[in-house]
Amino acid sequence: MSDAQRERDPSLAVSDPAVHELLLAEDRRQRDSIRLIASENYASKAVLEASASSLTNKYAEGYPGRRYYEGMDFVDPLERLAIDRAKQLFGAEHANVQPYSGSPANLAVLLALVPPGGTIMGLSLPAGGHLTHGWKVSATGIYYKSVQYGVRESDHRIDMDQVREMAREHQPKLIWVGHSAYPRELDFAAFAEVAAEVGAHLVADIAHISGLVAGGVHPSPVPHCAAVTTTTHKTLRGPRGGLILSRKEFAKKIDKAVFPGLQGGPHNHTTAAKAVAFNEALQPEFKTYAAQVVTNAKALGEALLSRGFELITGGTDNHLLLVDLTNRGISGRVAAQALNACGIELNGNSIPFDKRKPFDPSGIRIGLASLTSRGMGVEHMDAVAGFIDAGVREAAAHEGAVSDEFAQRSRASVAEFLAAFPAPGL
Repeated sequence: MSDAQRERDPSLAVSDPAVHELLLAEDRRQRDSIRLIASENYASKAVLEASASSLTNKYAEGYPGRRYYEGMDFVDPLERLAIDRAKQLFGAEHANVQPYSGSPANLAVLLALVPPGGTIMGLSLPAGGHLTHGWKVSATGIYYKSVQYGVRESDHRIDMDQVREMAREHQPKLIWVGHSAYPRELDFAAFAEVAAEVGAHLVADIAHISGLVAGGVHPSPVPHCAAVTTTTHKTLRGPRGGLILSRKEFAKKIDKAVFPGLQGGPHNHTTAAKAVAFNEALQPEFKTYAAQVVTNAKALGEALLSRGFELITGGTDNHLLLVDLTNRGISGRVAAQALNACGIELNGNSIPFDKRKPFDPSGIRIGLASLTSRGMGVEHMDAVAGFIDAGVREAAAHEGAVSDEFAQRSRASVAEFLAAFPAPGL
């Protein structure tokens, strides 16, 4: 590139140093923090490269072979490649790779399968469900009649007897199975039996566990469901985006619901990154990663239990842990803020039957996808638990605050600990 060209099209560092510095700071934060937010991960350099490609310049309303714009010479084969890889990865009859994220994917399935005002059922948000499964503040709970099943108070497991009774009583058109904070394996076959009994569509939202399903360490919902939705980041380790899988009989309805029902042109640069991520997940080493995520989560759970923490359901079958901090004398939100100052990122989270308000809940949610992507194993989980325990103890002893001196010491120790585990993609 000539000097004249550089002047006309300068780099980010030259054209907008304020944004450039913030991006560099975020890179440093992701390198030097113990990232335990259950919905986050590290995308590979290849995924990031595809996400930043010239495809962001291209509009492509419609579907391959049926577009409203010209210049689809490379966009169409790229989207077909992403579709084929998604179908192969999950064993699905149909895939729509255009949803912008998980919530639009869920809305599209509802638009396709349930008339406005129809009854839907989903796991309640306080029990670990997701907003888009019919919670009252979501469009899914505003434009549809929603009823919510929960978990047993005795063990915080999904109560299939309650699911069956509610389905018989309310006769929903669609039943959601999925979660944002439920640490146990989902019994898709049992939900399918209930759905069949009442004539409902069963739809699984596997946004949190799609990487575990793709890696073969969690049962697949695909054989049991009319449709399956997911994000393409989280445990799947791709770009921020959404995906819908379905049976062939629902393909046209779902495609029409995505476009033109809810969206305009797809984000082609994200489609490219999805194709890359699906290909990565088809490789043998992805299965090793997925198994290690679960093994690490179990090991961290045991390490936290040994330090006196209380785990919802007593442990985990997947990538996440839900910790009740009631016995530590500190709320989840306050603990999360204190830990963040110490270089440990997680989020405050409601627990089942929580006596505290959602914005200041009793629990914290911990996910192991990011640390596993950095190459950590079981032998490193005791150290991670030690960092968490030290930060919580310090905050609880000082009315929720940690001193600058303690925070700096902790961040330095965390950075030293992480130095042996390079962050992918950065």
